[in-house]
This record gives sequence, C-alpha cells and structure tokens, in this order.
Amino acid sequence: MSYKAIYTYAWDLAEIGPAAAAAEFRALGLDTITFAGSYHAGKFMRPHGRAGKVYFPEDGTTYFRTNPARYGAIKPLPNSLTATDDVLAGLEKTGLAVNVWLVLLHNTALGMQHPGSVVRNAFGDPYFYNLCPSAPDARAYATGLARDVTDTYPVMGISVEAPGFTPYAHGYHHEFALVRTNAWLENMLGLCFCEHCVSRAKAQGIDAEGLKAKVAADIEAYLASDIDYPADMAAAFWQADIVAGGDLRRYLDFRSDVVTSLVTEIRATVRADVEVAIIPSVARPTGGAWYEGSNLAALGKATGIIEACFYEPSPMRVQADLFDVRRRIGTDVRLRGILRPSFPDLATKDDVIAAVRVLRAGGVDDIAFYNYGHLRRNNLTWIGAALEASQ
Repeated sequence: MSYKAIYTYAWDLAEIGPAAAAAEFRALGLDTITFAGSYHAGKFMRPHGRAGKVYFPEDGTTYFRTNPARYGAIKPLPNSLTATDDVLAGLEKTGLAVNVWLVLLHNTALGMQHPGSVVRNAFGDPYFYNLCPSAPDARAYATGLARDVTDTYPVMGISVEAPGFTPYAHGYHHEFALVRTNAWLENMLGLCFCEHCVSRAKAQGIDAEGLKAKVAADIEAYLASDIDYPADMAAAFWQADIVAGGDLRRYLDFRSDVVTSLVTEIRATVRADVEVAIIPSVARPTGGAWYEGSNLAALGKATGIIEACFYEPSPMRVQADLFDVRRRIGTDVRLRGILRPSFPDLATKDDVIAAVRVLRAGGVDDIAFYNYGHLRRNNLTWIGAALEASQ
C-alpha cells in the first residue's frame, strides 16, 4: 500500500472541510491523510488558517468518538469538536487512505488526573506530562486507544508516537530554570523511578532502589555545587556513567523492554489488517531514541514498520540519519520517513526535492510531510514538486 501522506489536525480539516482538503492533497500527489487522533497541548501558528492564525488545542484530548467501555481506570478525554463533528468519519469518504496518528503517553491532562501512573524522578517528583509505560493503568489506556480507533473506524493504519519515556526537557508549559542545563543533568532527571518501574526492575534482578538513591545523591551534589558542566563534558560524563555503572546500563535496557512489550501488546490488540508504525523518538538524530526506551530494532520487529522523523536542516543530514537508522533496524523492517518542508528544517524547494530523492534512493518509498496546518501555502507546493521530481 502506498503511503504518500500529510500529517493533519482535526481543527484544520474541520475548517476547510474533508472533501476540499482531500482535493488539495490529491493535487500535490499525496494519497494518505495521517490524522491526529489523540494529541497534547500546544500554541500553533496557522499561516493559512481562515478562523484566526494562532490556535490553542484542548490539552490531551482525542479527536475521534471514543467508547469508554474499551478502557480501564484511565479513559480518554474527548475533544469538544467530536460532539458536533466526526472529522475522522468524514475523511473516510474522501477516497484517500486514512492513517491515524496517536500520541499515547505524552498527556498532561490525564497525568494530572492520574498521578499514580506518571513518571517520577529519583526524588519522587511527578512528571505529569508523561504517563509511565510501566504503569498498568497507563498501558491499558494506550492499548485501549489503539483498539478503540481501529475497531470503530475502517482506517488503514496507526502511527504511534510517545509510547515510552518522554525526556526531561520536553513536555510542559513554560519550562523554566535558573540553572544551566546539560545532557548529564537532564538525562539523570529524566530517569523514571516510579513504584511501577522500580518493582518491575527489581523483578529482573536490578537494584533499582540503590540506583535511585545514587542518582538522587549525584543530582543533589551537582545542584549544591557551583559547577556548570560544559556541553561536551556533560555528554562524556553521561556516557561514562552508562559504561561504568552496571545497574544504570541494565536499567536503561529494562526501559526498552518495557516500551517494546507495550508496543507488542498494541500490535496484538488491533485488527490484523491494520498497519502499526512506530514513531520512535523526539530525539535528533533518530539514534538517540534509546533514551526514551525505543530500541529501534526491537520495535521494528514488533510491528514491522518504523516511521522516523528526519527533521534535519539539510539533505546531507537526512541521508546520514537514514544510513544510521537502516543499519540499526536491518533490511527486513519497513521504513517510513517524515520530512518538514519548511523552517527550521528544509529551507528551500530544492532541499525538499533533494531530501525526498535521498529517501527514495535509500529504499524509503513511504514518505509523509509535517504538518498541513503549520505550513505556508508556498511550502505545500514544495511537496508536490518533490513528489513529482522523485517519480
């Protein structure tokens, strides 16, 4: 099945209408709409929006009509739009393939409602923006979401984002500190030691409580000092801790096992004919996904499809990331690529054309573009030019 897709939000599609949007996408050479079925908060500029240019979506809501009976303790928060307009159902009538993009565990609104299921650092501080993939209720919510949308709507597939541990520096409103951050500090603060992670890790023979105490002591000492790690030194110190600390290395591997098992459950839960693609990371380059618990090879084996964000400022960097991702997942896993044909990535039409050619030359025929509502009209035309040039 061909996948020439554009990522879209319900509010943009509701404004223009599914039929008009589909005609615009088809004219660009696209054959698939990847629709945000669940999403977090934001503040978004809409260059070609008709009803205003800045949009604040409702935090942590779903954009399809959900069935509460398919969930456990954590149930989805329906977006108010779904009460009057089932945009996803409307897309099914356009003739384009429909793929649903699910942001799973990055959800502040649900985290606030269910603090017993969120990530907690070595001090026990809750990170409300991240439901923990070790927490049973969070896992039930994630699998329920995937099952719900694929059972209710005849979609061709789902693209699953945020199935794991969101990094410390990504995720909350007006993040602020009067301490200069660095890779070592952020990575230490980003480790989850909630009761679910600790008990699961202990069951695998890892001294999670001892590691938690050491991480807390190391962070405490650093914050009590007058030292600021330079960026290169902080990265080296973090790498040294991984290599030297057996329990830290094992704990990071344990996190990957947690995420892989959740994704495996999702694949087993949805219809057999539904394609399940994993968007593995918010990291750049994609190889940094391991910190979020995304083992690229294992996730590819679990679902058969990795959908990588090649969010890079040049075709050369896209090519380098592609080479690295492919060597990690092997040749048996289907690889999709997502590009942003605009600032801050590919700044010219020629760059977009070259990046698409790079992906096609590297064996990536399934390409998506992010995001319809964020792009200027001129940038949208670059998509059409790039797809035409790569034929």
